[in-house]
Amino acid sequence: MSSLGQLQEKGLAILIQNGTCKVFHSRQGLIMQTNMSGNRMFHVSATAAPKETMCLQTELETEKEVHLWHCRFGHLNHKGLTTLSQKHLVAGLPNLKMPKKTCIICLTGKQHRRSIPKKSMWRASRKLQLVHADICGPFKPSSNSNKRYILSFIDDFSRKTWVYFLHEKSEAFQNFKNYKISVEKEVGEYIACLRTDRGGEFTSHEFEEFYKTQGIRRQLTATYTQQNGVAERKNRTIMNGVRAVLNERQVPKVFWP
Repeated sequence: MSSLGQLQEKGLAILIQNGTCKVFHSRQGLIMQTNMSGNRMFHVSATAAPKETMCLQTELETEKEVHLWHCRFGHLNHKGLTTLSQKHLVAGLPNLKMPKKTCIICLTGKQHRRSIPKKSMWRASRKLQLVHADICGPFKPSSNSNKRYILSFIDDFSRKTWVYFLHEKSEAFQNFKNYKISVEKEVGEYIACLRTDRGGEFTSHEFEEFYKTQGIRRQLTATYTQQNGVAERKNRTIMNGVRAVLNERQVPKVFWP
């Protein structure tokens, strides 16, 4: 039951005339109408409307829907979620607006100690002109399939990311070959340059021979720096999402990676 004052606080206009009460929305026009009963009361019976005509959906319900999709995407930031919605990149994802409340789970799960540079001096001008790669791990405990590492490839031009799960770092070479075949067929371009740190998984003899035969240039970043900032930022984004989901489900921290 809502009073006239509560309706007006929501920005609605009320017109009572000739024994009829009408409620108007600023954009949708007339949304409710009822006649006066014998005891001089105006009764409105609200029933669930079809999905195509959800004109009476409350602000609270909208906030819950936004938060639900936010959780489904591993606590993705709301700007990214809005982009997915506006560009229709996900089938079934409705139009979402920025929520008024801050997600407490994100504040807990995404804290970090030092910043990573957001901009680089140079950006690729076409797809696969430069690919960033990095391995994150080992994680304890391992997954149900005993995977302990994640291997990520990020296209510098589009920022599209591919993630592979590994038992050991030595599996990086085979996964890179699989990635190369798949992405080059998908994009219709060839990988021109690969940027990694100086980890042994990327500088092995078999990797070096493969670079030469495939004509792939190498960029090796300095150890213990943020020169490979794109890959480091992506690792942080992935792990932030994982920790946020675990925190939301109240999984004991002994199981956190």
